[in-house]
Amino acid sequence: MHWLDILIFFIYMVIMLGIGFFFLRQNKSDDDYYVGGRSMGSMHVGLSVVATDVGGGFSIGLGGLGFTMGISGSWMLFTGLIGAWLSAVVLIPKVSKMSKLEGLYTFPQIFGLFYNKKVALLAGIISAIGYLGFTSSQMLAGAKLASATFVDLDLMTALFVMGVIAVVYTVMGGLKAVIYTDTVQWIILMAGLIFIGIPMGYHAIGGYDAIVQTLPPEFLRWDNLTWQMLVNWAVTIIPIWFVGMTLYQRIYACKGPKEAQKAWFIAGLFEWPIMAIMGVVLGLFARVAAEQGMFDAVGYAGAGTMDEEIGLPLLLRDILPVGLLGLMMSAYFSAILSTADSCLMAASGNIVTDILGVKSTSEATSKSTLRMSQLITLGVGVAALILASTMENVLELMLYSYAFLVSGLLVPLVAALFGARVSSTAAFWSMLVGGATTVGLSIAPIDLPLQLDPNVFGISASAAIFVILNSVTTKKTYAHDKL
Repeated sequence: MHWLDILIFFIYMVIMLGIGFFFLRQNKSDDDYYVGGRSMGSMHVGLSVVATDVGGGFSIGLGGLGFTMGISGSWMLFTGLIGAWLSAVVLIPKVSKMSKLEGLYTFPQIFGLFYNKKVALLAGIISAIGYLGFTSSQMLAGAKLASATFVDLDLMTALFVMGVIAVVYTVMGGLKAVIYTDTVQWIILMAGLIFIGIPMGYHAIGGYDAIVQTLPPEFLRWDNLTWQMLVNWAVTIIPIWFVGMTLYQRIYACKGPKEAQKAWFIAGLFEWPIMAIMGVVLGLFARVAAEQGMFDAVGYAGAGTMDEEIGLPLLLRDILPVGLLGLMMSAYFSAILSTADSCLMAASGNIVTDILGVKSTSEATSKSTLRMSQLITLGVGVAALILASTMENVLELMLYSYAFLVSGLLVPLVAALFGARVSSTAAFWSMLVGGATTVGLSIAPIDLPLQLDPNVFGISASAAIFVILNSVTTKKTYAHDKL
């Protein structure tokens, strides 16, 4: 890699760290750190949401889908559009009002309002574990991107560098730094894809004629997928818009429900079709390049010999001239960092607020809580780095984390928000059984019926346990006038 590309990339990283340092001086309390002072506007939050959601998993991961199945892989993010708009209509009006009344910081605190402290604690543990895994997936995505781009950089070293940068500016800046860097990162990513990555990739592989001649016809069809794929994506991705801690933090950070809804509509539109199609198209270009022998010089003789998730960074490294490669790598690292920092904030908030139960009662304790929050964020970052070092596939790790969150938290949340009377006992055991079922089936060496995702069975088990126990145990009536 040319020294100019390295310099551009280095300058970009310094700017990200600078933003973190700036907000280090601005944060006065844990309210500033975790929910941005509850004063954020819709555009910044909307771009932050989509930047978070299409991070390493959906930039590197979508590229992998385009590499293996073509443009129909974009349907994965169509489920993101549905989830965003659905939650904007049915969830945000309830949650936004509740956050103002109760001064909420985290998603599991809602479980404490509807159920009891034990249920809220379990929700906090599930959320923290899920976001630890999700943070790891983003670090792994960044490491794959860096190691494929910088020839002399091995995967473990790249993972360390990626992790340190993400952790440092998140520890310093909190949610404001996350949201504002997300905005910058999103603009860089979009500009890089539209003006650099796609046109130059298209030209390098020989245009449409080369694509048609090289790839099987199904790669250019929108129906090159099974109904099981759609179901598996839908049951994992749509519900995350209802149980994702990163999303609740942004709802709380908005000035009001209207700003939050606008942000969600913006995010959904950018997810699909814009980001989804651009991501898989670049992956498809990488498949053509691999079949043409463009990667033979670096040890990959054809598409069948390589990890599908490194095809895209290899393509960009080969086709981009000096200067533009540094800009494009900055764009992709933008997407990855924007998700890693958000997940770090989510896991840290869960541990401090929901598991440890730390609360600020004065200005002095607020400063102390802020320092503790920063230390916890650092600890989560280190743990995520260790976990990432043991994994191989970005998209798989990300979807496992999603599935664990959804199967553990979705059913009791829906019951609480839209039911009249709910049981804490039912909620506790449905969370435990749902999460455990998904994890157990994910690691078990068995073929599941109809090739459905373990999450389908986890949610079903959670719902069954909740209905049974809710019918026979003491129920709690929530004061719905708060909603």
